[in-house]
Amino acid sequence: MPRRIGGRKKRTGSRDMKVNLKKLGKLAHRHDYVLLMMRHAKATSIGPDGDAHRELTDKGERQAKAVSRALASMDLIPERIACSSAVRSVQTLERMLKTFGDTPKVDYRQNLYDHGAAAVFAELRETKGKVRVLMVLGHEPTVSMACQRMANQDDPQYDELNLGLSPASVVILGSQQPFDQWREHSAQLIDIFGPEQL
Repeated sequence: MPRRIGGRKKRTGSRDMKVNLKKLGKLAHRHDYVLLMMRHAKATSIGPDGDAHRELTDKGERQAKAVSRALASMDLIPERIACSSAVRSVQTLERMLKTFGDTPKVDYRQNLYDHGAAAVFAELRETKGKVRVLMVLGHEPTVSMACQRMANQDDPQYDELNLGLSPASVVILGSQQPFDQWREHSAQLIDIFGPEQL
C-alpha cells in the first residue's frame, strides 16, 4: 500500500510517482524558512577541458526549465541563490532564471564546486534573516550529503538521501529558524523530487 509523503503517494525507496505541486507548496509554506538544495541538470561527459567545463545537454536544459516552473507554481522562487561556478551549474541556473526573473540575488561560488558540505553550511551562515527562500545549486555527492547533515533523521524520506540525487533533483527543507541558525539535523525534510516526477 502506498504511503503519502510530501504531497504524493510514494512506495518506500521509489521516486517514480508524480508530485502533487499544490500540496507540496502548502507543506513548504508552513515553514518560515525554506531551503531548496538542487543538483545541476544533466550534463555532457567529461571532455578535454575537464569536469568544471562540462555543459548542459538539451535534456538538461529541459530539466532546468521544468523544475523552475514547478518551483514558481509553488511560489518558491528563491530570494537568494548560491550557485557553483562550474559551467553545468551556471547553465542550469541561467535556464531557471528565465522563469524566476530578476527576483533572486545570485552568488556564484567556486567553493560549492571544491569544498563539499562545508561550503553549503557557509552559505547558510552568510544568509541574512530577511531571506525566506534560499536555493543552493551544486553537485553530487555534496548536495545529498549536506541534506543528510541538515535534515531530521526521523523524517520518512531521510534514508532516500543515501541513494544520491539524479540530475536536476531538488530537496526541500524547512524550519522556523533563520538559515544562519540551522544546525545539524534541525530542519524538516519536506520532499525530494526531480523533473521525471513533474
